[in-house]
Amino acid sequence: MENNPLIDKLFSVGAHFGYSPSRRHPSISRFIFGQKGGMELFDLEQTAKLLEEALAVVKSLAAERKVILFVGGKAEAKAAVTRTAQMLNQPYSAGRWIGGTLTNWQEIKKRLNRLAELTQMREKGELVKFTKMERLLIDRDIADLELMFGGLKGMQKAPDALFVIDPKAESGAVAEANQLKIPVIALLNSDCNQAGVAHPIPANDSSRESIQFVLDEVGKTYLNNLGAVPAAAAPETPAK
Repeated sequence: MENNPLIDKLFSVGAHFGYSPSRRHPSISRFIFGQKGGMELFDLEQTAKLLEEALAVVKSLAAERKVILFVGGKAEAKAAVTRTAQMLNQPYSAGRWIGGTLTNWQEIKKRLNRLAELTQMREKGELVKFTKMERLLIDRDIADLELMFGGLKGMQKAPDALFVIDPKAESGAVAEANQLKIPVIALLNSDCNQAGVAHPIPANDSSRESIQFVLDEVGKTYLNNLGAVPAAAAPETPAK
């Protein structure tokens, strides 16, 4: 491998580990370098190149203050997805994907509005006018809505892109994004189908260290380029 610091970092977090050959999806074959101990190994030269390409897309999105919806509900990804999205003030889904989140956005928005309404009532102490049982039911509604949609609070429209950890596990999210022609950037392991992923990052998506490293790179890139596109210059005043 060429002397590339990014490759060294990917190697140090175990990003090169895939699954066994029997689990490999054919679309990932070109990213495989070899095998060791019954596990396939990713070609980190390709991984580094594709990660850099994905970060260029993130840079462009950040420059125009576009919205990225982060998706990753499996145990290894939840904490990192939540932490990164909250740091960037971006929406996220770090639990079970709710069908229709994108394709039935208007209905989801109603649920978010309901969550905001109930939460505001509670914060203002307006629930005192309800009975104890009614307050208990409202608290349960808030908890349920927060669990399902809490990461989407503040999202006013469909996102401009999705960043997905494990598109196989999040196939519903990828399918909805594809239906709406929303580009998908994804960290995907050897068992994933690349179809539907516009910007793949072939690497270990089952390791917390690997997931965290990729999300850290995305987070730094987004923050460092947020709003980098300057406002349109004001027209010059004609000379008198």
